[in-house]
Amino acid sequence: MISAGDFRNGVTLEIDGQVVQVIEFQHVKPGKGAAFVRTKLKNVINGGVVERTFRPTEKFPQARIDRVDMQYLYADGDLYNFMNMDNYEQLAISSDIIGDALKFVKENELCKVCSYNGSVFSVEPPLFVELEVTETEPGFKGDTATGASKPATVETGATVSVPLFVEAIRSRLIPEPASTFPGCKRDGSVQAGQRGWSKDCSGVSRSSFCYEHVAPVLEALYEHLQ
Repeated sequence: MISAGDFRNGVTLEIDGQVVQVIEFQHVKPGKGAAFVRTKLKNVINGGVVERTFRPTEKFPQARIDRVDMQYLYADGDLYNFMNMDNYEQLAISSDIIGDALKFVKENELCKVCSYNGSVFSVEPPLFVELEVTETEPGFKGDTATGASKPATVETGATVSVPLFVEAIRSRLIPEPASTFPGCKRDGSVQAGQRGWSKDCSGVSRSSFCYEHVAPVLEALYEHLQ
């Protein structure tokens, strides 16, 4: 049990039959009346966020969320099959639970399967995946405007926005929810979202793509081939 006075960000609780996570809290001591704790709680099952206040002495049981590394094997109709890498047991998860979590995930990639009391409620994709751009409109001479983009399809069938000069090349992508690209101050490479390529690559490893360094080389090569 944990009292409201001991709430911290990230603590997972069971309140009124719901599994919630504290994402924001504030201890309030009004001039008149008793002190209370103002919170924002996120339902870890459906993602809903609510605001609630509690007396500091109210207590609630902590909820244990299990996150297990499992290998994505294949899809079979509305079922997605995973394998536990520790005991090799296989688990089929329905598309209703998966949602869009696997739109940037290939077969044999590792994901985290999240469950509560043995019931799976979500799948977390890997933070980084490497995919091939399989289809996009060809670039044209002069298509080098900063910030301009075009749609491209990757090998999983998902569509992302890429710079105009990109054609069918291998590119590193970040699935949603987006995470900071290693060493970069902004999101990196071709991103599953609308924030675009990184403009700052201080500390990026040589194997990583960064717009600021890669773009001039590709643009010069493109001009040379015209």
